[in-house]
Amino acid sequence: MAKDTETEWDKIEEVKNDEKVGKEVNLRGWVYRERSTAKVAFITLRDSTGIIQCVFKEDSPGFREASNTKIESSISIKGKVEKDDRAPGGYEIKGKEISHYQKSEKFPITQDPSTEFLMDARHLWLRSSKIRKVLRTREKVLEYFREFFKEKNFHEVQPPLITQAGVEGGSTLFDFEYFDETAYLTQSSQLYLEAFITSLENVYCIAPSFRAEKSRTSKHLTEYWHLEAEMAWYENQDNIEFQEEMISYVANKLGEENQKVLKDFGRDPEVLKRIEPPFKRLSYTEAIEELQEQGLKIEWGEDFGAGHEKALTENEKEPIVIYNFPKKIKPFYMPEAEKSEEEETVLCNDILAPEGYGEIIGGSERIWELEELMKRLEETGTDKEAYEWYIDLRRYGSVPHSGFGLGIERTLSWLFKRDHIRETIGFPRTINRVYP
Repeated sequence: MAKDTETEWDKIEEVKNDEKVGKEVNLRGWVYRERSTAKVAFITLRDSTGIIQCVFKEDSPGFREASNTKIESSISIKGKVEKDDRAPGGYEIKGKEISHYQKSEKFPITQDPSTEFLMDARHLWLRSSKIRKVLRTREKVLEYFREFFKEKNFHEVQPPLITQAGVEGGSTLFDFEYFDETAYLTQSSQLYLEAFITSLENVYCIAPSFRAEKSRTSKHLTEYWHLEAEMAWYENQDNIEFQEEMISYVANKLGEENQKVLKDFGRDPEVLKRIEPPFKRLSYTEAIEELQEQGLKIEWGEDFGAGHEKALTENEKEPIVIYNFPKKIKPFYMPEAEKSEEEETVLCNDILAPEGYGEIIGGSERIWELEELMKRLEETGTDKEAYEWYIDLRRYGSVPHSGFGLGIERTLSWLFKRDHIRETIGFPRTINRVYP
């Protein structure tokens, strides 16, 4: 097919309205479905906005070409818009002309619907209506997060992904040779965001993070998208309230503006529209007591696993906040909250999504005084040399501050009511999946 530089092209969703009925349109996209008889050929055309049925009758100039197309061929169609309640979406195209950009080979997705094959063929499975809806709605959610931060006068920044300092501990770092040194893929942009606040005060980023966790659960990816924020002058309670307001804003707006697609996902939009702060709050100690009362085996000082988070949230309708975790299971940058002979906790929180989905946010106040930070680095045996620049932030104009990190895919799993985190991202990376 010759390159067409003069045709004005229409989008499918734009032509599905009464004002377009009887008018000629030019569409291009991919063959989503096709079938033909001796007298009529039906093509369901797909573009980024949706699908529409195109009908070519035997007296149409494009009938023969339409009868010989295959699924996922790339084509252009010229025809008139007609209203037909029997057609998907209530409108169809009375086809006149059709041209092929490329005639597809037999599309393999139709041959094997198994999960493993669809993961191997993810580059082709992206074309499915299911994933297309997820990707478009994912884009909306990220838009809502950005709207929220803009309303709060935050600045979006771009921290590095290559680092020499870990945030969550060395055991989950991906390391590689960086010329003559060892470097790591970032687990979190937190430390760099703490540097940005001395310039811009309130900042956030949406960027990839990498965790070398050998986990095969439905909640883990080795590469995932991370929304992180740091706020100057915020104490721990300010931080928690901000997180609650942010989650409510995004859930409400998603429920209000995307009702049809949410229903397609099996998610009742009204559930999201009803979420509002403050959320139910439990101290870590109270959460442990609740789990023990349910008969689960967990002792004070142990971190929660997926089963514990499910038990705490499966009967909840809104997210819950767990705060003040034990000092010994949290990173060096969190300040102490309570101290006694039996218990040492830090000023931090997790937000757990309801219905058993579990943790979506981890946040804390940050140690901002030099002496306290040096003491904690000593206690944890952390190599100070790799963090010298971070220590500098406490030497030159340090201020009280707090921050958090939100896992985009985990949050989407809850909002979209998906069973597995891999269903919320285009190309999921897991412990056993790096292709395609």
